[in-house]
Amino acid sequence: MSRVACLAAAAALGMYGASCFVTPMAPRTAPEAGAVSSAAFEQFPAAEVESQASAWSPLAIGAALGLLIAVAGGKPALAADLENGESIFNGNCTSCHAGGNNTIVAEKKLKKDALEKYLAGGYSVASIMTQVTNGKNSMPAFGEKLGPDDIDDVANYVYEQASKW
Repeated sequence: MSRVACLAAAAALGMYGASCFVTPMAPRTAPEAGAVSSAAFEQFPAAEVESQASAWSPLAIGAALGLLIAVAGGKPALAADLENGESIFNGNCTSCHAGGNNTIVAEKKLKKDALEKYLAGGYSVASIMTQVTNGKNSMPAFGEKLGPDDIDDVANYVYEQASKW
């Protein structure tokens, strides 16, 4: 789903949610004659009860607007954080794989066709994650150095970049 569609859906849901809690509703009707004594009912004049029922709550408006801003202004949640993946790649992988190349074994580049040919499991995020986690041949294992989320992010970054390098 595109970012604009997500924002529009979030705004619509936020406005609907705000209307459920904030907008004035129909005035309350007086209770049944036998349910409340007339002395208790006279404590609250009818005009005051009606104005309280239709008043907008500033606290509710602020909470609804704050929620709407948080949802609309927030970064959309992605399965993988490609920016983090790029950062991890630059910090750990570029010494051997700058620009998607391989300085140790020249034919085993990080380009799509080479990954399809040389990577166990072919060109997939799962195969790249396995290679990064366990290492192979001259490539060291990063399973103990990087966390699972970081490995997922760098694998997705390599997968996305493989067709661009």
